[in-house]
Amino acid sequence: MSVLHLNENSFDSAIGSGLVMVDFWAGWCMPCKMVAPVIEELAAELEGKVTVAKVDIDKEAGLASRFGVMSIPTIIVFKDGVEMKRIVGVQPKEKFEAALQIS
Repeated sequence: MSVLHLNENSFDSAIGSGLVMVDFWAGWCMPCKMVAPVIEELAAELEGKVTVAKVDIDKEAGLASRFGVMSIPTIIVFKDGVEMKRIVGVQPKEKFEAALQIS
Protein backbone atom coordinates (compact mmCIF):
# COMPACT_ATOMS: atom_id res chain seq x y z
CA MET A 1 0.00 0.00 0.00
CA SER A 2 1.27 3.43 -0.79
CA VAL A 3 0.67 6.72 0.93
CA LEU A 4 -2.96 7.87 0.80
CA HIS A 5 -3.66 11.34 -0.55
CA LEU A 6 -6.51 12.80 1.45
CA ASN A 7 -8.93 15.60 0.73
CA GLU A 8 -11.82 17.25 2.53
CA ASN A 9 -14.16 14.39 1.53
CA SER A 10 -11.93 11.46 2.50
CA PHE A 11 -10.13 12.86 5.56
CA ASP A 12 -12.52 12.06 8.43
CA SER A 13 -13.20 8.49 7.35
CA ALA A 14 -9.45 7.89 6.82
CA ILE A 15 -8.49 9.02 10.34
CA GLY A 16 -11.57 7.59 12.03
CA SER A 17 -10.14 4.27 13.17
CA GLY A 18 -6.74 2.91 14.03
CA LEU A 19 -3.40 4.69 13.94
CA VAL A 20 -3.01 7.23 11.13
CA MET A 21 -0.03 9.46 10.38
CA VAL A 22 -0.89 12.48 8.21
CA ASP A 23 1.77 14.62 6.54
CA PHE A 24 0.55 18.16 5.78
CA TRP A 25 2.81 19.39 2.95
CA ALA A 26 3.08 21.48 -0.22
CA GLY A 27 4.86 20.91 -3.53
CA TRP A 28 6.96 24.09 -3.24
CA CYS A 29 8.21 23.27 0.28
CA MET A 30 11.82 22.05 0.32
CA PRO A 31 11.66 20.64 3.89
CA CYS A 32 8.54 18.71 2.80
CA LYS A 33 10.52 17.20 -0.07
CA MET A 34 13.24 16.20 2.40
CA VAL A 35 10.71 14.40 4.64
CA ALA A 36 8.82 12.72 1.78
CA PRO A 37 11.17 9.70 1.36
CA VAL A 38 10.98 9.00 5.10
CA ILE A 39 7.18 9.12 4.98
CA GLU A 40 7.17 6.71 2.00
CA GLU A 41 9.57 4.37 3.82
CA LEU A 42 7.39 4.33 6.94
CA ALA A 43 4.30 3.62 4.83
CA ALA A 44 6.00 0.55 3.38
CA GLU A 45 7.43 -0.67 6.70
CA LEU A 46 4.24 -0.15 8.70
CA GLU A 47 1.75 -1.44 6.14
CA GLY A 48 -1.12 -3.14 7.90
CA LYS A 49 -0.31 -1.46 11.24
CA VAL A 50 -0.45 2.26 10.49
CA THR A 51 -2.18 4.21 7.74
CA VAL A 52 0.15 6.83 6.27
CA ALA A 53 -1.44 9.75 4.44
CA LYS A 54 -0.64 13.16 3.00
CA VAL A 55 -2.62 16.37 2.65
CA ASP A 56 -1.51 18.97 0.10
CA ILE A 57 -2.24 22.23 1.94
CA ASP A 58 -2.44 24.21 -1.30
CA LYS A 59 -5.33 22.03 -2.50
CA GLU A 60 -6.85 21.45 0.94
CA ALA A 61 -6.46 24.77 2.76
CA GLY A 62 -9.60 24.04 4.79
CA LEU A 63 -8.01 20.97 6.37
CA ALA A 64 -4.80 22.86 7.13
CA SER A 65 -6.85 25.58 8.79
CA ARG A 66 -9.01 23.10 10.70
CA PHE A 67 -5.92 21.52 12.28
CA GLY A 68 -4.07 24.79 12.82
CA VAL A 69 -1.20 23.90 10.50
CA MET A 70 0.99 27.01 10.46
CA SER A 71 4.31 25.54 9.31
CA ILE A 72 5.04 22.67 6.98
CA PRO A 73 5.80 19.91 7.02
CA THR A 74 3.50 19.16 9.94
CA ILE A 75 2.96 15.49 10.68
CA ILE A 76 0.01 14.62 12.93
CA VAL A 77 -0.56 11.18 14.40
CA PHE A 78 -4.21 10.32 15.00
CA LYS A 79 -5.57 7.37 16.96
CA ASP A 80 -9.24 6.59 16.29
CA GLY A 81 -9.77 10.13 15.00
CA VAL A 82 -8.10 11.91 17.94
CA GLU A 83 -4.85 13.85 17.55
CA MET A 84 -2.18 12.19 19.71
CA LYS A 85 1.09 13.75 18.54
CA ARG A 86 2.27 16.56 16.28
CA ILE A 87 5.72 16.94 14.74
CA VAL A 88 6.70 20.10 12.87
CA GLY A 89 9.66 20.38 10.54
CA VAL A 90 12.27 17.99 9.24
CA GLN A 91 13.00 15.26 11.78
CA PRO A 92 14.88 11.97 11.70
CA LYS A 93 12.93 8.81 10.95
CA GLU A 94 13.30 7.70 14.59
CA LYS A 95 11.27 10.70 15.75
CA PHE A 96 8.34 9.65 13.56
CA GLU A 97 8.67 6.03 14.68
CA ALA A 98 8.64 7.15 18.34
CA ALA A 99 5.50 9.24 17.69
CA LEU A 100 3.76 6.11 16.46
CA GLN A 101 4.46 4.17 19.67
CA ILE A 102 1.10 5.09 21.16
CA SER A 103 -0.61 2.46 23.25
